[in-house]
Amino acid sequence: MLIRHLNRYQQKFLFLLTITIIYVALVAWLDLLQGPYWWDEETFWQTSLTFSDRLLPNIDDLRDYNELSTPLPFIIFGALEYLFHQGIFAGRLLNLILSLSIIFIIGWPSKDKGGRAILCLVGLLMCPYYLWLSGRLYTEMIACFWVVMGLMGYVRNRYLLSCIAFILAIASRQYMLAFPAAIVTYEFIVAMTEVIQQRQISLAKQWKWLAPLIATLSIFGWFYMFQGLAPETGIAGRKTPEVQQTLWALTPGGAINFLSFIGLYIVIPELILFYRQGMLQTLKRQRRKTALITAGLSVYFLLFPPLSVAAGNVDKIVDLLPHDFLQIAFLYSLSWLACVRFCQPNLISFIVLFNSLIMFKAFPWDRYVLPLAVAFWYLKSTGLVDQFNIFQKQDMAT
Repeated sequence: MLIRHLNRYQQKFLFLLTITIIYVALVAWLDLLQGPYWWDEETFWQTSLTFSDRLLPNIDDLRDYNELSTPLPFIIFGALEYLFHQGIFAGRLLNLILSLSIIFIIGWPSKDKGGRAILCLVGLLMCPYYLWLSGRLYTEMIACFWVVMGLMGYVRNRYLLSCIAFILAIASRQYMLAFPAAIVTYEFIVAMTEVIQQRQISLAKQWKWLAPLIATLSIFGWFYMFQGLAPETGIAGRKTPEVQQTLWALTPGGAINFLSFIGLYIVIPELILFYRQGMLQTLKRQRRKTALITAGLSVYFLLFPPLSVAAGNVDKIVDLLPHDFLQIAFLYSLSWLACVRFCQPNLISFIVLFNSLIMFKAFPWDRYVLPLAVAFWYLKSTGLVDQFNIFQKQDMAT
């Protein structure tokens, strides 16, 4: 694209100009971050106020609050109110600052990234929920920020920092468990493969999977705190989906919905920005694998059809389609794109897999794809998204 032909200074100017225009317009549209509540903001703010009586919450505060997700964002919003007394504005401003931080991490055209970073930024902004939630009192932006910090620590071999960041991500939303769990699985397979090949164990290398394992296990601390999957007050006080009320309730069809979100918000933007010429050639070279994916996905569709009760833009598009066949074909096509794109045995495919498995326990709302989109475009901007192949392990340091 034309961006690639600009020199680095021109790319930086373009980046700063574009981001300034976008975020000034966003803040103006949100009435300088002081507009009325939007959807869950009112209940999120009321929950945050329960943490505003003191700077640090006590055990009872952590066990008894009226939400289903882990409490770190509400603790932070409550602490801001305790310190500054600016109402919902302070929490919205924090989310805006975190949003800008992620924008610079992914999109800044550094010497190593160049124009690729700006294209990745465009890809991220093609997910409408990123800007939509950037200046509102939602929990996603805090969770996304810690996911990016965890991935940055991981790719730069700062495993302790990565572990801490992922623990904080899980403390922001339980679903962030998928990211360290994927890294654990990937790195453990790599470690065991090296042990089999070399017939010796390097204890120093085991920290690559032990650190994310510690972060993954932190979820059990919250389960113990809640004496369940979420605070009892939150489960009782909200219209909690049945699948989230008990441990063993599962909805495998939710994975299909989630894969369709990935197809729409990640795969299609990537095709537009990076692979416009080579997609058909890639499919021709991998005909057998593509045929197996097509058959396997078809069987999964028959056994576990996508959930009909969903929320978000994808669900609205489905409702516009006049026939059941067209609705199924639409979801199948998007899911197929996601499966074909992420069929390689590498880290990003494990991340997609674990996020999809998490959706067995979640309501199919397409805004839940946002953390995965942020993680994908971060790895894409570093040039590492397709380089963590299990059988071709490469140095991760950037």
